[in-house]
Amino acid sequence: LRQEAAEFYRGHQVPQRLEEALNTLYPLRPADLYGELANYFSKISKAPVICKVVGRKVLDGVGQPTLEVEIHCTVKNCEKRICSTIMASHSQIPENASAQTTEADEKERNDSVTTAVIWVNESLNAMLKDLEPTDQCKVDKMLGEYFTEKAEEHKEIQKQAAAEAEATLLPLTSDTPSTTALPGKKKAAKAGKKVAVAERTIPPADPAEPVLCGSIAIGGTSLAVAKAGATISHTPLYLYVTLLKHGEDSPKEMTLPLPMVTVLHCEKMASAKLKLMKEVLLIPPVQLSVKQGLERVLDIQKEIMRLFKPPGKEQPSPQVTASKKGKTHNTVKKALPQALKRTSHLGCLMTGCDSLEEPLLLIQTACNNIGLELGTDMYLAINCAAHELMDYAKGKYEILSGTFRSPDEMVDMYVELINKFPFITALIDPLRKEDRQQWNNICCALGSKCYLIAEDAATCVSTLKIDQNRNIPMCSGVVLKYINQTKISDLIELTGLLDGQRHITILGSPDGESSDDSLVDLAVGVGARFIKLGGLSRGERVTKYNRLLAVEEELATNRRLR
Repeated sequence: LRQEAAEFYRGHQVPQRLEEALNTLYPLRPADLYGELANYFSKISKAPVICKVVGRKVLDGVGQPTLEVEIHCTVKNCEKRICSTIMASHSQIPENASAQTTEADEKERNDSVTTAVIWVNESLNAMLKDLEPTDQCKVDKMLGEYFTEKAEEHKEIQKQAAAEAEATLLPLTSDTPSTTALPGKKKAAKAGKKVAVAERTIPPADPAEPVLCGSIAIGGTSLAVAKAGATISHTPLYLYVTLLKHGEDSPKEMTLPLPMVTVLHCEKMASAKLKLMKEVLLIPPVQLSVKQGLERVLDIQKEIMRLFKPPGKEQPSPQVTASKKGKTHNTVKKALPQALKRTSHLGCLMTGCDSLEEPLLLIQTACNNIGLELGTDMYLAINCAAHELMDYAKGKYEILSGTFRSPDEMVDMYVELINKFPFITALIDPLRKEDRQQWNNICCALGSKCYLIAEDAATCVSTLKIDQNRNIPMCSGVVLKYINQTKISDLIELTGLLDGQRHITILGSPDGESSDDSLVDLAVGVGARFIKLGGLSRGERVTKYNRLLAVEEELATNRRLR
């Protein structure tokens, strides 16, 4: 037995390694000798491998079911829980959808999460076992192949169901008389009779992108493996993603994305006429640090809250106020009409407005009251969410209750709006993605004055990667969301393509956000120009802003912040 043990240790070079360790450490005489020996041998120990992947159903920030993925690895012969990630849920239905549509969407989401948990705990757990979490490309390739296989299975099931349904209906249709001969049916309109049609034919809405039930398992597992790889490499996730994207050519200095902070959510409700603006966002100037920019946004937000003064109180008299720049201003703090003092799920004030100018004048007044100037000290962006406004019967957008605009008229309206309020630096989804000609027109008219961003007007990351020209209209940039089957490799590849086309990359959080703050690291890692996280309220939103502040401080300390 002694001879076998000696051969075993010699075969693994244990005496030689031990002698090297002792000779190396003796001159140092470390206070914790055994700790230093452990560090020495950990460098030559086997790389950790995935031993278990766990999926479970949890709740997101708005109480909807979503997926959590945990990665367990074998580290120095022991199983250890390395990390977990919680995916944000995303819904394609508009805010003003019917109760029936919302209920069906919730059921579909619940079924998808249930299926995702099964995929993770069974197939993906077995598939990824013994793989190194630092091999992101191999993991993502396997996840992609698995998703393709499931998508093909789903198509086959749909084909079989369609064939069975057709076979069932065939005998009935052969014996049934033609429906056109049945009495009581409306006859075709006579020649010359007026028929209500749209004034001008508009492109029909593209069908909603199909989302495979359980696809959230692919994105969740890919992100969880990336976090595990970063943890094992003792590297922050944002730096780990940068290394995945650039390799040895990674930049020595890094730039943080500018935050687009939602301050107003203009709710579509019966008592308010305005339907066009879903979100009004503030963008701090680039010369400010993230910390300074967020502090300035908070000051404006507090002033907006003060302007929402209940009726019946006296107007305040003019008073001299000191600005942030040290100048004095003779201002009147105007009290605007009572607004709804509620916090939206986007983490900002929810209110209703009666005109396009009302929310813009509100923010302008708030800035003036604290001595800030829009267009210099702060910039504005508007999420128009135009896809929610189209009345297909009329072929027009309903921008206010009872006020409609054709796609061409929308372009003229935006040109007038930007000329009147030049501090608006970005329009998000000003038109539907189907109105491609009008996207071209608005880019020609306003491309030099503000950013024209596609969010819902663009498709998901995996589809965009296939053909950007087909899947996004002409625009300045795209809001990317890490949802469903999106993988880390997909995100890195697509942002590289967008960088090459001089498109602005914006990473945005979905409506159903989770408490996971990985989105910030992804945005920093891929070099996004902006990050759209919602407002400065609600824990799941604030967590990400706190992470952005922590990354800024870390980069500044390491002198890597550009």
